[in-house]
Amino acid sequence: MITSATLIAASVVSLSLFLCLIRLLRGPSMGDRVLALDTMTVNAIALIILLGIYGGTHLYFEGALLFAMLGFVSTVAFARFILRGDLIE
Repeated sequence: MITSATLIAASVVSLSLFLCLIRLLRGPSMGDRVLALDTMTVNAIALIILLGIYGGTHLYFEGALLFAMLGFVSTVAFARFILRGDLIE
């Protein structure tokens, strides 16, 4: 039962990841592209966690945590770049 639920959830998250990729490529503004990239990061984290649940191992959860931290830092860096034009003050 849990196997089929994780596979269904992974397919839905993969569809969401694909739709965010389309928004990333076609986004009318830079802000839309940054938000699409951030949403893709969240979807990738969800896929990593679902893979860990499906495989029954805890190693994927640590990787998802590292990926979440990297995604947060990159989103903040992109936002600062959009607002100021540079990353370092």
